[in-house]
Amino acid sequence: MSENINNDGEGRFAADPTAGNWERETLEKLVFATIKERRAARRWSIFFRLAFLIVIIAGLWTYFDISLGGDDENLGRHTALIEINGEIEAEGSGAADNVIPSLNKAFADAGSAAVVLRIDSPGGSPVQAGIIVDEIRRLKRGYPDKPLYVVVDEICASGGYYIAAAADRIYVNKASIVGSVGVLMDSFGFTGTMEKLGVERRLLTAGANKGFLDPFSPQSDKHRAHAQEMLNEIHQQFITVVRAGRGTRLKETPDMFSGLYWTGAKAVDMGLADGFGTVDTVARDIVKAEDIVDYTAHEGLPERVLKKFGASVGEGAMKAMSRTTLPKLN
Repeated sequence: MSENINNDGEGRFAADPTAGNWERETLEKLVFATIKERRAARRWSIFFRLAFLIVIIAGLWTYFDISLGGDDENLGRHTALIEINGEIEAEGSGAADNVIPSLNKAFADAGSAAVVLRIDSPGGSPVQAGIIVDEIRRLKRGYPDKPLYVVVDEICASGGYYIAAAADRIYVNKASIVGSVGVLMDSFGFTGTMEKLGVERRLLTAGANKGFLDPFSPQSDKHRAHAQEMLNEIHQQFITVVRAGRGTRLKETPDMFSGLYWTGAKAVDMGLADGFGTVDTVARDIVKAEDIVDYTAHEGLPERVLKKFGASVGEGAMKAMSRTTLPKLN
């Protein structure tokens, strides 16, 4: 058995200086491995922070509708496009707060030869539709040489047609659904069910008619008559808008303002629409400006993220519960 010792020449023995090299080397390797691991972790941490920051900036960029070129960017002669998809309500693409700024921007742009409003809507709020129509009329007075055309996709009914009637011309597909000039107010009555279940409705009001159209209370003849009077008034407002917008092009029949709707082909025959076309054909053949620029106010990243996680589901349910007795152009 050998020992790692050396004779120093004076009878003394010293330990071999290389005896602990492997421990030192191992320790150094462990230290360097730890340093590398920490550096890698730091790099990944920086990467994820930068990625998160980029996502936040992109979301804010989209949310505030910031464009690289700014408002002064020269887009050249083009057709301005604004889209309304879904119900006409206080939120979404059919909301007056979204449509009106887009209309103002499209009309004000010196490069826009005409504005095309593409509508795919079953209807909705008469208030939102009325606000949009009033703004369209104001803009048409301010820009008399800039026409506004409506192009119908699948459906343009009730509140959607309320808006469309204010356009200079309406273009449809032969199979589009058009019309439904009428107003409705829908709710439910649970009084019979409550009696069978032995449930008592305890409603306290200050004001004889404060419980108007309460779904858990019996409907009186007075309340029914008052609701019908309101519906008739809004219906007449709707008819007035259609007649003012369509003018002598309308071929009125007893059923025209009854709430019925028709195909696009029939709507053209009745004067509810002017012809057949798409956004592309209108831009090319009518406006003579094939370049199309979208002015629609799109949802930003925060709204899309919230909807992805279902935040809008509960909100939609609450709105549905709170608005069941409001008049609708549906």
